[in-house]
Amino acid sequence: MQSMIRFESDYLEGAHPAILKKMAETNLEQTPGYGLDPYCESARESIRRLCRNDGADVQFLVGGTQANLTVAASILRPHQGVVAADTGHVNCHESGAIEATGHKVLTAKNENGKLTARQVRRIYDEHWGDANREHMVQPGMVYVSHPTEFGTLYTKAELRDLSGVCRECGLPLYLDGARLGYGFMAEENDLTLADLAKLCDVFSIGGTKVGALFGEAVVIPGEGLRQDFRYILKQRGGMLAKGRLLGIQFDVLFRDGLYFKISEHADRLAVKLKKAFLAKGFPLLCDSGTNQQFPILPDGALAVLAKKYSFSFWKKADASHSAVRFCTSWATRESDVDELIRDLAAL
Repeated sequence: MQSMIRFESDYLEGAHPAILKKMAETNLEQTPGYGLDPYCESARESIRRLCRNDGADVQFLVGGTQANLTVAASILRPHQGVVAADTGHVNCHESGAIEATGHKVLTAKNENGKLTARQVRRIYDEHWGDANREHMVQPGMVYVSHPTEFGTLYTKAELRDLSGVCRECGLPLYLDGARLGYGFMAEENDLTLADLAKLCDVFSIGGTKVGALFGEAVVIPGEGLRQDFRYILKQRGGMLAKGRLLGIQFDVLFRDGLYFKISEHADRLAVKLKKAFLAKGFPLLCDSGTNQQFPILPDGALAVLAKKYSFSFWKKADASHSAVRFCTSWATRESDVDELIRDLAAL
């Protein structure tokens, strides 16, 4: 019986072979714990070089939710909340992890998956212009992701506007980069790590979905937010004793451009798939150039495809059509994409 060909997410495979090789080679080495080992430091230096910021603090955590809640807990005071798009990952896909830290997510209606500078300014002004503000949750930081949950991207101009408003309002800007590699390698992307280091107060670089067994790097470019971060990291269960397991992975990923090469592979296959959906006459929920594609198909066609392929239901488009997500990864085989394209053509 043929096994299912899976496109429902980008963390279904293990790790890039180069990572497994390096882990095996270094398995019996003795190193300091808690991210203070030479491999973590080497990875930090690689990330700092790409950020063009020799003083940036870089800490390694196991997963994306852990990174998001730890960052929020480190920034916010007890009466403050996180401003995010209503479709933001922290609002929809983390089981109330932010709320479990004691902080509310303050949402604005997304614009193509994104939060705008205008919305941040409105939320800030409405709070501080309300005579009853002391009875409300105070905006304390801003959350965005690149790519968004819809695979869309912030332009440099949009992020610059967001950054400007956040700094005017005194709201730290945090960018969740769980799929950052796939965002960077999309054809329409005009952002770099150096741009993020200038425009964001904190950002993460995803490894879990981009070639690592597990792991996210949290980058704090300036000094203001880093002083007690490792205390919060420890308190929230994010300080891995065998921290070198994270350092080794990011050290390999950021050596010789591997992180970007494998991200480009995923994006190229996703765009190939996108063109096949459009050629068949299936519209897209949104225009994404990243590894996430959201076609709208008749439910009958989806039932046929589901016998052979896995994908994620996203939303009903109408009574007989649904928007779904097909997701490629750094390890997706082109032969599997080609097989899906042939089956789409035969529908």
